[in-house]
Amino acid sequence: MSEYLLEARNLTKHFLLDNDTVSRLAGKTRTLKAVDGIDFKVKRGETLGLVGESGCGKSTTARLITRLVEPTAGEVLFKGENLLTLSHKEMQKTRKSIQLVFQDPYSSLNPRKTIMQILSRPLEVHNLAHNWVEKRKRVLELLNLVGLGEEHVDRYPHEFSGGQRQRIAIARALAVDPELIIGDEPVSALDVSIQAQVLNLFRELQEKLSLTYIFIAHDLSVIRHISDRVAVMYVGKIVETGDVTDIFNAPKHPYTKALLDAVPDADPLSKPPVLTLKGEVATPIDPPPGCRLCNRCPIATPQCSVDMPELMEVEKGHYVACHNL
Repeated sequence: MSEYLLEARNLTKHFLLDNDTVSRLAGKTRTLKAVDGIDFKVKRGETLGLVGESGCGKSTTARLITRLVEPTAGEVLFKGENLLTLSHKEMQKTRKSIQLVFQDPYSSLNPRKTIMQILSRPLEVHNLAHNWVEKRKRVLELLNLVGLGEEHVDRYPHEFSGGQRQRIAIARALAVDPELIIGDEPVSALDVSIQAQVLNLFRELQEKLSLTYIFIAHDLSVIRHISDRVAVMYVGKIVETGDVTDIFNAPKHPYTKALLDAVPDADPLSKPPVLTLKGEVATPIDPPPGCRLCNRCPIATPQCSVDMPELMEVEKGHYVACHNL
């Protein structure tokens, strides 16, 4: 049995833009390369943190893995099986093992359903409970897992705080006993104090249930707290990946260094960081050949504007996509 639960190979999603104003004025179809041929692996029982600026392709990657959005190209291997070759019916069965926790707990729960109805629905879809007694027993177990009680079971989502709603969303993901949970910025809509509680809950559940996580965030402190390994994305590409200690203590890629430099320092006497990247973030719409960071990078060479660098191992388990390292 492979040590990797999930592998993405050349995972790609391109959106054709032919009906927007700019495309119509230009008289041509443009291509938005949201995810442009990325590779990563997730070991059983670990947490892979996927980090990058808004719009870099993190959430699209989550939806490609679960086939909520169909990829343009590539492979997604789950326990050695390519999910992209499965039929709709086969994929529905596999989704029992891969669950998503979405960013906004205010919109991801149906406001017209009680918590009993919300948490029992996955049991009905996957035929995991055969009568009301079995469903209620399982729902109460799930509420207990995420720190809520029996008194919450017949309430509606609007009767809960944001942190409690996200706990309910986590319970819904756990209802079908998944092996992999993808958290799509699951704490970014919460207050900082509540974020810590929910992150600790994720860690407790991982230890208790032997879960594997892909944790998506743009907050580096969140990624550092929960991840074992980190993959850094920039405009649809993974530019660096490695153990969390290597990424945060010894980053190699200029973009990763700039991300870490941009984190505010609590010390009022510390000097502000020197900005190493100039200009605007590159557009994923018909990007030019070469490195996406080329026009902003302080160490760029002529080769960078011609060839797209591939991820290369610079140290054991530490991969960087850069020509000049």
